[in-house]
Amino acid sequence: MSSDMLPDRSATVRAVMRWVLAAFYAAAGMAHLWAPDKLLAITPSWVPFAREVILITGLCELAGAVALVTRPLRRSAGIALAAYAICVWPANFKHAIEGIDLPFIANSWLYHGPRLLFQSVLVWWALYCADIIDWPWRHRGIKG
Repeated sequence: MSSDMLPDRSATVRAVMRWVLAAFYAAAGMAHLWAPDKLLAITPSWVPFAREVILITGLCELAGAVALVTRPLRRSAGIALAAYAICVWPANFKHAIEGIDLPFIANSWLYHGPRLLFQSVLVWWALYCADIIDWPWRHRGIKG
């Protein structure tokens, strides 16, 4: 079999990462819909209608998960999920700084430190899975 007939390894990696990210956001969306009141404690006080916002974020996570694996919606989903990851960062920050106990998340810097740092990875991951950016430190070839 010639090399041009083999599946592109980077496309396979991107597809697997896309499905993993979609599963992550689907699970997070279900958690937001299933237990919104438990997440109120980490929602910053400046967020209006906090419970409703938590429910809406759950719906957005579910929609983003579906859209990410739907080819015509993939690019928009990647941009939206990257923006979403930035928008929810204040809740993660509040959770860490105020040491708020949640029944299903460890209240430890062993959790919070990586979680806060990982937020930027979620932004990159969404954009990568949507084929907006490439793997770090690699340049896309010019197709002619």
